[in-house]
Parts: sequence; C-alpha cells; structure tokens
Amino acid sequence: FLTPESTVEAQKSYGADIIIPLDQLPPYHIDRQKLVESVDRSHRWEARSLRKHLEDVKGQAMYCVVHGGVDVEMRTHSVDY
Repeated sequence: FLTPESTVEAQKSYGADIIIPLDQLPPYHIDRQKLVESVDRSHRWEARSLRKHLEDVKGQAMYCVVHGGVDVEMRTHSVDY
C-alpha cells in the first residue's frame, strides 16, 4: 500500500537526487469532472509529499509533475498550484 509519505521515504532511502511525489495518471480519454478530481487528488498528494520531504531534505530536490492531460485550463491550474 503506497502513500505520498511512503513513496518519499522510499526515494530518500535509495538516495535519489530528485524525488517525484506520488500522483495519479488518468487515462487520455477521461471526462472533465473525473480529470478535475484526479488533478485535485494529485495536488493533495503533492502537498503531503512536500511536507514529508521538508522534514529532512538531505540535499535532495523534489520536482512535481504538471497535471491536467490535454486540458489547457487544468494544466494551467496545475502549474499555478
């Protein structure tokens, strides 16, 4: 069972230079409401991942993925997040 926190811990234990937060990758053809829910979920997970990462940075970077599929408005929302 993966959590945002456990995935950060695993990447830190491997000595990763760049840590990528847990996120949800929705299918290409998804209705907008489900896409909005997916982006919101990924943002919540990114926030939890960042809080865990900041407990002990260890000189490691954290990069987030831009979400929103091919929906320009949702991608912009994700970038602004």
